[in-house]
Amino acid sequence: MARQPKPVIGIIMGSDSDYPKLEGAIKTLKEFEVPFEVKVASAHRTPDVVMDWAAGAEKRGMEVIIGAAGGAAHLAGVVAGHTILPVIGVPIGGTALSGLDSLLSMVQMPAGIPVATVAVGSAGATNAALLALQIIGRKDAAIARKLKTHRKNMAKQVAAKDAALQKVIAGE
Repeated sequence: MARQPKPVIGIIMGSDSDYPKLEGAIKTLKEFEVPFEVKVASAHRTPDVVMDWAAGAEKRGMEVIIGAAGGAAHLAGVVAGHTILPVIGVPIGGTALSGLDSLLSMVQMPAGIPVATVAVGSAGATNAALLALQIIGRKDAAIARKLKTHRKNMAKQVAAKDAALQKVIAGE
């Protein structure tokens, strides 16, 4: 059996129910062919597991961590407290406060323990993966090239949609 490359990005989520909202991040990392690992662990129900996972991430070869949780959403902050790796928080919606509670807990981290925070939900998950790739791409030219191509492709898609809409408006 072929040896798998060491993961360079870690994704940790508070519950397996967060997985559908993180699929965009996982899909993006697969598209960019960047090795990653995924862990389900709770900052409140399995704090020792979170601590051990975060503390050992750098030794396992990771360069960036994406932490996602709903509700009180302390997971990304707890992870950030146990590593010097960049941590990107993805607030998960679906709670009584529609993700506002998650967002506020992430953007109110105390000085000294930063957590970069992206949009609530699925868009945030995709952006977290892209931000992690941008961080890695600063020293990996192949990833940087793929990111530039990705941006060009998005621009082409917008231009095509504009052209199609202009035809509709013109009655063609």
